[in-house]
Amino acid sequence: MGPTNPGDMLSSPTEENAEAVEKNSPAMIFLPSQSTREVLNEMIDATNNGVALTGAAATGSMGPLIGKVEIGELKDSYYFRVSLPGVSMDKREFNCVIRADGKVTIQGILTTGEQIVSNESGVFRMLTQNLGPPGPFTVSFRLPGPVNNQEVKSHLACGFLEAIVKKM
Repeated sequence: MGPTNPGDMLSSPTEENAEAVEKNSPAMIFLPSQSTREVLNEMIDATNNGVALTGAAATGSMGPLIGKVEIGELKDSYYFRVSLPGVSMDKREFNCVIRADGKVTIQGILTTGEQIVSNESGVFRMLTQNLGPPGPFTVSFRLPGPVNNQEVKSHLACGFLEAIVKKM
């Protein structure tokens, strides 16, 4: 399903959409900011290989892609890397939950993309904006199989979240 328009409201996945996702997986699902957690969970559960984006991650703005997911596999673990340029690295504003069934949900705040930036040197009116607008976002996807969510090594830096999760 393609990016939504800002005013669009999305209902629960239809049987037709779910069949299309199964036949054409993996899938990327864009949800409007007004989506409920229930709708997001239904869409992710409708596909085993999907990526769901909400908020600033789903706006379709120009610039680096927020929420691009890459998944690798070893005999005993999964590796994933998620593109998160401009995301606040404050632990109070960033959360990544990995469930035992392999569902990963990342929530945070996009802090760049504003038109005016202030720092100790002054106030700057930005001539270019390469990132989407500031605001909350959610990226959800499912790893290929169940995991031991107690055995995770992760690192958030330079606009990427990288993690290695042991398989069950």
